[in-house]
Amino acid sequence: MTHNLLKGKRGIIFGALNEESIAWKVAVKAVEEGASITLSNTAMALRMGTLDQLSKQLNAPVIAADATSVEDLVKVFAESVQLLGGKIDFVLHSIGMSPNVRKHRTYDDLDYNYLQKTLDISAISFHKMLQVAKKQDAIAEYGSVVALTYVAAQRTFFGYNDMADAKSMLESIARSFGYIYGREKNVRINTISQSPTPTTAGKGIKDMDNLMDFANKMSPLGNADAEECANYCVMMFSDFTRKVTMQNLYHDGGFSSMGMSLRAMNQYAKDLAPYEDENGKIIYG
Repeated sequence: MTHNLLKGKRGIIFGALNEESIAWKVAVKAVEEGASITLSNTAMALRMGTLDQLSKQLNAPVIAADATSVEDLVKVFAESVQLLGGKIDFVLHSIGMSPNVRKHRTYDDLDYNYLQKTLDISAISFHKMLQVAKKQDAIAEYGSVVALTYVAAQRTFFGYNDMADAKSMLESIARSFGYIYGREKNVRINTISQSPTPTTAGKGIKDMDNLMDFANKMSPLGNADAEECANYCVMMFSDFTRKVTMQNLYHDGGFSSMGMSLRAMNQYAKDLAPYEDENGKIIYG
């Protein structure tokens, strides 16, 4: 069921790769709600993924761009305004990648060249995106910019590695730029801290299945899936949230407010239950 929340609005979706991507589902939901959009990802991602399929499905032009390149971002915003027939009403930043994670480098043995790439791709690209948009005056008054983040920006999670640093920077950029863009252009900037989600990028996190199970047991409402995240993004793009800005908004079933849940405690107790080894000796834990 649609509600025409984005009727007549124009948007840019960065980061859709395939049907597992949150950005893919946001794009579908935005068009269902009445928006016209452009899609953007790197040339390599376009070759690896199935974005052409989404483009045809939604009648949404694809603009190849490296989000770490100011020159490419200038092209994305200028072409989007031209193709869509006016200023942009909403933007989604759904971009994140860590070479250190991919190469299985632990946090106490980072490759610093990889770290710079992690920060540039996953966080600094957000600043570049906002700076380019502001200089072009490409975003309409009360436009909405949303970036996807994770609670590892505030808490330590085994295996999340230098992506945690990138997400911390991403959230800081939303606050710092949100003040300037809000004051001068009435543009709102927020981050959505999503439950662990089995996207192509998410699956690269060490023990992702265990992390998802733990989060699901901890969260009173359970994990929020990609479709539900898309619904939340659409609400943030809509006029119903015109005075929400500079916020990190948790969309995680309540996980971020929990200490210990009954389900997690029961699992913990079960794992620590005493048992007999092959010699009849009682083992605890």
